[in-house]
Amino acid sequence: MKRLLSLILVLALAPMTAGCTKVQPAVSDVNVAEEETVTLQWYINYNWYNTPWGGNTVSEAITERTGVDIRFVSPDGNETVNLDALIAGDKLPDLVTLGWWEPQVNEMIEAGQVWALNELADRYDSYFWEVADPKRLKWYTQPDGNVYGYPNSSYSPDDYEGDLQISSNQTFLVRKDIYEAIGAPDMTTPEGFAAAVRDAAERFPLVDGKPLIPVGAHEFTERGCDSFDKFLQNFLAIPYEKEGEFYDRYTDPEYKRWLKMFRELGEEGLLSDEIFIDKRVQMEEKIADGRYFCMLYQRTDMAEQQRILYEKNPDSIYIAVDGPKNSAGDMHTLPGLGLNGWTVTLISKNCRDPERAIRFLSFLMSEEGQKLIALGIEGENYRMEDGRAVLTEETQQLMLNDYVEYVRQVGANDTYWMLQDNRMQSEWKPQDDEMLRQMEEWTYPYVCYTGQYDVFFASDSEVNTAQEKIEEIHGQMLPQLLLAPTEEEFEQLWDEYVTCREENGLSMVLQESTRQMQASKEKLGIE
Repeated sequence: MKRLLSLILVLALAPMTAGCTKVQPAVSDVNVAEEETVTLQWYINYNWYNTPWGGNTVSEAITERTGVDIRFVSPDGNETVNLDALIAGDKLPDLVTLGWWEPQVNEMIEAGQVWALNELADRYDSYFWEVADPKRLKWYTQPDGNVYGYPNSSYSPDDYEGDLQISSNQTFLVRKDIYEAIGAPDMTTPEGFAAAVRDAAERFPLVDGKPLIPVGAHEFTERGCDSFDKFLQNFLAIPYEKEGEFYDRYTDPEYKRWLKMFRELGEEGLLSDEIFIDKRVQMEEKIADGRYFCMLYQRTDMAEQQRILYEKNPDSIYIAVDGPKNSAGDMHTLPGLGLNGWTVTLISKNCRDPERAIRFLSFLMSEEGQKLIALGIEGENYRMEDGRAVLTEETQQLMLNDYVEYVRQVGANDTYWMLQDNRMQSEWKPQDDEMLRQMEEWTYPYVCYTGQYDVFFASDSEVNTAQEKIEEIHGQMLPQLLLAPTEEEFEQLWDEYVTCREENGLSMVLQESTRQMQASKEKLGIE
């Protein structure tokens, strides 16, 4: 119990800081070639983002072609607290990128703190209408008829019906050499999963002199842990709806069944304390050392570490294999991205030069901009053959053998992902390296469109208050369930978990989610 309480205390004490320097207005000129470069601050709402602008081929080429230099700003500590402070103080930087689902998107719009992109385009930049995707614009059009943010990584339902190979980011990964050494066991059942973890921990207690971490996961936050909630539910093919009503996936019997298995591993000491307290930086270090045996994880989040492992020992990389399944053995239902995409980018009304900002976004959205951020400079970093890009030998070797240096020198491969268009890039981008391609291709048979289930609650609404409370309950209870010392205590905690969610407005949340789901289906033409 002391261990549990100390872990929960650590989770609750995340550092919270905020700060921003407001840029003073400057005069704009239409002719980029004849005027000085303007520097714009670009706020990225992820505390792990620390890639600089400048000093590499891609960012310097973009600045040369647009007349816009960038100074990235990212939060120290808690993203929500940091961004809330910027909004409250009307200190938003020139550009803002955050997850489409974040309530601050609506807050900035309602407070009149961001420009309507369509109005800026009509005033300054007709090219925006040539490069912006009409389906994305329609999806993001607000009730007032304006579009305030543009997404990255956005797909429509139609994209899933063609020949395009769409992948999911969600994978179940195992360290290749350890997995094969224990006989490549079936880990799709709770019994098989637990047996494999026990075997790996017993036979490989150390990795290069450091303790093996039997089960890895995304970081735990005040709202839970992706690996042990959404990802696990998707692998178990738990439905989003039943009989036309939004379904509470978090109390599904299959989900509970697997949480109980993880609790048993925890009781045996096979859920390391580290997974409950590590942040992304620590996790990346441990992935690069190959210290996790298995993990439900986003494959693109560990691509750089995968390359490091491959360089040290090709057999020590991670590979995707079939993971947890429900009792019926149904195929995983792994979400690809929908029209919402991943993040949205907005232009603040504090922006020192809205004209240059909208032209800058249009350039990044164009095919010319997309080829730059994905590939680098044609002739220097790649050439086109039969409509498909082929990296130069020097670029390919640099990317393969020293990816950190590749980012520092070249800065392509969507290092600057804020406006990446995966749909466009798929038409000409070369295939990933083999060690990354295996993880991506493994997801193809399991990918499904789930954009109709994306819901968004107004920040000042009663239902949003209920949803935040329910997420908070989940975030508090999840580590307690996983670390419950006995099955009896797990059951007691589970009953409390279910009751607390119901008492804090779950029915209201499900009702509003059903309404939005039905509206999205109608908008998307999904029956």
